[in-house]
Amino acid sequence: MTEKTVLNATHRELGARMVDFGGWDMPINYGSQIEEHHVVRRDAGMFDVSHMTVVDLHGARTRDFLRHLLANSVDKLKVQGKALYSCMLNEQGGVIDDLIVYFLGDEFFRLVVNASTRTKDLAWIGQQAKAFGVAVQERPDFAMIAVQGPNARAKVIGLLHEVDRARIEKLGRFAAAAAQGPHGAPLFIARTGYTGEDGFEIMVLSEQAITFWNELVAAGVAPCGLGARDTLRLEAGMNLYGQDMDESVSPWEAGLAWTIALDEGRDFIGRKALEAQKAAGVPRTMIGLVLDDKGVLRHGQKVLTDRGDGEILSGSFAPTLNKAVAFARIPSGASGDVRVDIRGREMPVRVVKFPFVRDGKPCEGI
Repeated sequence: MTEKTVLNATHRELGARMVDFGGWDMPINYGSQIEEHHVVRRDAGMFDVSHMTVVDLHGARTRDFLRHLLANSVDKLKVQGKALYSCMLNEQGGVIDDLIVYFLGDEFFRLVVNASTRTKDLAWIGQQAKAFGVAVQERPDFAMIAVQGPNARAKVIGLLHEVDRARIEKLGRFAAAAAQGPHGAPLFIARTGYTGEDGFEIMVLSEQAITFWNELVAAGVAPCGLGARDTLRLEAGMNLYGQDMDESVSPWEAGLAWTIALDEGRDFIGRKALEAQKAAGVPRTMIGLVLDDKGVLRHGQKVLTDRGDGEILSGSFAPTLNKAVAFARIPSGASGDVRVDIRGREMPVRVVKFPFVRDGKPCEGI
């Protein structure tokens, strides 16, 4: 049975085209997907991300538990409200999920995990938490709205209670704080996102979500669908779980080496496998591709190199660049010409570093 967020009827009233996304009935767009993409790059757009799973962790040994659970080190979180991006691995070093963890107190951390992995994530987290005496609490009472773009923060801050505005305006990147929204609605505001633009991801109680959404619309924030969110995150060089990585892929192979903390004395799940893979030589690497000719790069297309074949992971037309870009996984050590098989035709592509777009503009060399 397809699940619905509390904003489902609101999306339909706005004329959204709805699709099944990881078992959820979600808006893919409200009209022009490209226009929605551009409004986030140029002004402010918002996404219903209430399908994401919020999990609260409580207990005296919660930090110890997360030191064991995550490949990145929560010891980096020293200031209350700070957040950390990490992968959660299996014993083989494969990615069970990628997530954000918030440090909210000595005995209180909050996780936000992906919608499509909710069931297995909750089972895995619950199983691992037992040895540490940590209470795992899913928070289905929260809806979540991501407001993104160069004008996003200003438009959200304008809706907050006066006593909170200056404090939230000073909120640093990858940090979160509580605030009051319109009509005193309690909000959990995080300066995070999945678009490469500045902005907030905001948790609001479900019964107040529709009112808050409508207040954002009135403030000039454009509703956007998951189609634009996908092209925005690809341009920004951000992985999509299930497409760019999964349980058969290690962070080394997913362009996420920067999320692995091999700090001394911390035996996190999957560490031994990661160390062994690094010592033996990581067999595959993730690269960025740009197609300068006409055509579209799509998931599953074959990538031909001098070391053997690879494949396109995420690929799409990039509206900011007006050309196609992609992530690909290829054999390590490949050099020279790289081509993509597009309907039987071998098309030359450029290998580039990602992200492809930063601060709304093409990165150097793109």
